[in-house]
Amino acid sequence: MYHEITFAEQKRRRNKRILHALIVIVVAAAVVAAFMVMKASAREQGVVSTRDAIMTAAKQCCAVEGSYPSTVRHLEEHYGLVINHDDYVVSYEWFADNVMPSVVVTAR
Repeated sequence: MYHEITFAEQKRRRNKRILHALIVIVVAAAVVAAFMVMKASAREQGVVSTRDAIMTAAKQCCAVEGSYPSTVRHLEEHYGLVINHDDYVVSYEWFADNVMPSVVVTAR
């Protein structure tokens, strides 16, 4: 039997399609937002981990050699410190042999 679609039925179907499209858009936006939050969190954690690794290597150097290293390169060459210089900028300020250096790590 042939059933003609009424105007009300067409309107209901159109509204249903629009609702489904909006739901897909909202879910996609939520996924993108969650990804960006996780990326920012990972980046921040990387900065903290890099600074902690530098400070640990500097303390180890002080314990072994009796003085803090004057450069980060010394830590990289002699104490196995690996820094991703493409992702992080390291500011290492050394004042004296017996004073702990100031270390600031920022993400690029």
